[in-house]
Amino acid sequence: MGNSTTETEFLLLGSPDGWKLSFLSFMVFLLTYLSTLLGNLLIVTLTSADQNLHKHMYFFLRNLSILDMCFISFNVLNAFVNSLTGNRAISVADCATQILVIFCACDYLQFLTIMAWDHYVMICQTVYYSITMNPQLYVCMTLPSLTIGLVYAGVHTGNTFQLSFCQSNMVHQFFCDVPSMLTPPAT
Repeated sequence: MGNSTTETEFLLLGSPDGWKLSFLSFMVFLLTYLSTLLGNLLIVTLTSADQNLHKHMYFFLRNLSILDMCFISFNVLNAFVNSLTGNRAISVADCATQILVIFCACDYLQFLTIMAWDHYVMICQTVYYSITMNPQLYVCMTLPSLTIGLVYAGVHTGNTFQLSFCQSNMVHQFFCDVPSMLTPPAT
């Protein structure tokens, strides 16, 4: 039996009720979002512009900043709209896009692991560091990390939307994620 999902949208129930609380929520989200975006954009700009920062560590720091900007943008932008308009509906396609935040989380962890390995080689095998760690190796470690993250997120998103959502289209969260999508409705 195929997917019997007839829902074209989900209702996000995690956002606060009332205009005053919604506006306060919007302002908190906006300030947090803008400060995170500005800080990460500053890191990306500085590590790209300054030739002295074109080193191994800054390569991954720049990638982590880009992932962080994507990570927060997937969820917070929709929360802005929902808190101001009071519209809690989100299309199935937008919900699936928000679940792709798993891609950013998976890659974030993989980049942190690569950075830890880089530090290990730098500290414990100092003599071999310049031989072992080179730009080609970083590219060879980064591309599989991105691919693995994309496959992992695709499998989770695909499996989630293969399920039937005919009992309820309510998500008890202010954004779509796998656990909240799979939580059965309260009876």
